[in-house]
Amino acid sequence: MIRQLLAATAFALFAAQPVRADTQGDTHVVCTLAADAESGKVLVEEGDCAARMSPASTFKIAIALMGYDAGILESADRPELPFKPGYVDWRPEWKQATTPARWMKLSVVWYSQQVTARLGVERYRAYVDAFDYGNRDLSGDPGKGNGLTKAWLSSSLEISPREQVSFLRRMIVGRLPVSEAAVGRTAVLTDYGVKGGGWRIHGNTGAGLPKGADGKRLRGQPFGWFVGWAERDGSKVVFARLIRDRERQPEPPGFRARDAGIADLFGPAGVLAAREK
Repeated sequence: MIRQLLAATAFALFAAQPVRADTQGDTHVVCTLAADAESGKVLVEEGDCAARMSPASTFKIAIALMGYDAGILESADRPELPFKPGYVDWRPEWKQATTPARWMKLSVVWYSQQVTARLGVERYRAYVDAFDYGNRDLSGDPGKGNGLTKAWLSSSLEISPREQVSFLRRMIVGRLPVSEAAVGRTAVLTDYGVKGGGWRIHGNTGAGLPKGADGKRLRGQPFGWFVGWAERDGSKVVFARLIRDRERQPEPPGFRARDAGIADLFGPAGVLAAREK
């Protein structure tokens, strides 16, 4: 359960290693950031990594930690919750019973909402405050009172790439107020396996619509996240990649942030491989 609230922590930023140019066709790479999990030393920083954006589905990492720590989630297979009419069903594959593993793999929004609803407002807010997660604004859409189930969905809750990396780093080194078991079970859900450069990647994608100056969501210019950590030979690196499309693309932006981010950072020709030579 929740232990004492942690004071906000920050880690020093060191000289950054540039990656590729910040424009890739119709996609703008807002930020690419990677840091050593143990020391906090920044290994790569390119772009505006202080800019906040909705966490979208990357918030599932935080929800998983909350759910496992509170006993709402039990394992990768339990609980299996049934789909019910009225649940968010943007994608047809969401319209069936879902386990934690399926939730994470297919980014099933209604499952996230069932976990936060079971937490309740007080526990949910206490965890977000203790995690020092982004702007910690759980108010939701103005005047709708839906923060418990929608704050992270292009709504009030926002986080920067630097804050994503700080949060993940504290999770990896055991400085979040959750159990070791909660961290370990969340790691199981986020495991992408070993990729090109021999790194085992853990992470989560996210996508949504940014807000304009008037607070309204900008249609046709979605953003995409990929955040997580990578392990190899005893080393652990936490990272965040945030992109923004100038116009809608055929493939979801979160998937493109993931694929390009893994290649740019951890692939055989990636930045971290170049640093090792």
